[in-house]
Amino acid sequence: MESREYPTLPALRESINTALAAFIEADNHYLTSIGPELLPVADALKNFLLDSGKRFRPLFAAVGYLGTGAELSPQIFTALSSVELIHVCALIHDDVMDASDTRRGAPAIHKLFEGMHGAKSLSGSAEQFGVASAILLGDLALIWAAKMLHESKISSDQIISSLPIFDEMQVELMAGQYLDIHEQALASESVERSLRVARYKSGKYSIERPLHFGAAVANRNPESLYPIYSAYGIPLGEAFQLRDDLLGVFGDAASTGKPAGDDLREGKRTVMMAMTHERASSTQRATIKELFGRPDLSASDIEALRSIIMDSGAHDEVELLITKLTDEACAAIDNPLVTKHAQELLHQMATIATKRSV
Repeated sequence: MESREYPTLPALRESINTALAAFIEADNHYLTSIGPELLPVADALKNFLLDSGKRFRPLFAAVGYLGTGAELSPQIFTALSSVELIHVCALIHDDVMDASDTRRGAPAIHKLFEGMHGAKSLSGSAEQFGVASAILLGDLALIWAAKMLHESKISSDQIISSLPIFDEMQVELMAGQYLDIHEQALASESVERSLRVARYKSGKYSIERPLHFGAAVANRNPESLYPIYSAYGIPLGEAFQLRDDLLGVFGDAASTGKPAGDDLREGKRTVMMAMTHERASSTQRATIKELFGRPDLSASDIEALRSIIMDSGAHDEVELLITKLTDEACAAIDNPLVTKHAQELLHQMATIATKRSV
């Protein structure tokens, strides 16, 4: 009897990239056939999708699928990789909402099209053109996500099984994005409320729902695995977002592709900032009130806020919380209902998700 060869994370990522490249090539061909004006749209989405990206969501979907004992195929990779396009939509729209100029070390989509407007001396507002283009490109990415799933050539039973999870993932993502902007508008300083934003804005759609989606596509009694994947995915998803929050303040711009301290300029109401508010002195709170959320923060202003965060102990407390949540997730996935190989991959993914520098 031949031994079965199990895929590694790099091999899974390579297959995901192959599926995404094939889809974008085919659909860009149709898009540009509508008119040459859509060439910049096709090129921008292709570059945004393929030039970089960690592929966390389709990787978790693939491992969720493997956890059922089912075997992967090119058609399955096409279906599972569709969740990356939901992520692309979220990133493009997120940059508009946050007024971020860069993404992955390159101009954000709205800034790219704003620049194109200026370079071609088009009429009207370049800024409005850029924002409108980014909204439409984000919408197109979301439409393409569904199209990629529907055209994947998996069975109709598998598609029907996966659609409720696929739809819930999108609803929860949009709900989390709204909670995020609402917390900023409220100027919230609540750790509990900030954790809820972290759960819905990133955690659930980054880890828990992709795992559910993979199990649903396999369509092998997925309901038995959903609670196990949730017990792993929810705490790890929160830890993943908390690491993102730390990088948004203390990350190296050369690694993250975003300006240093961008989250401080945007006034992000993160768990770390809520903890800082709780522990800061009255003088430190006055400094936070003066500087936090100002788009024109200087390097010295950012350093002043970073010092307050460190002095308050919030940075270290978030690191401890990340470790606690990650340990909770890893304990939950050690379950005999999940294949041994998938368990091993999920332990690796937990380390990658929480120890990353980008």
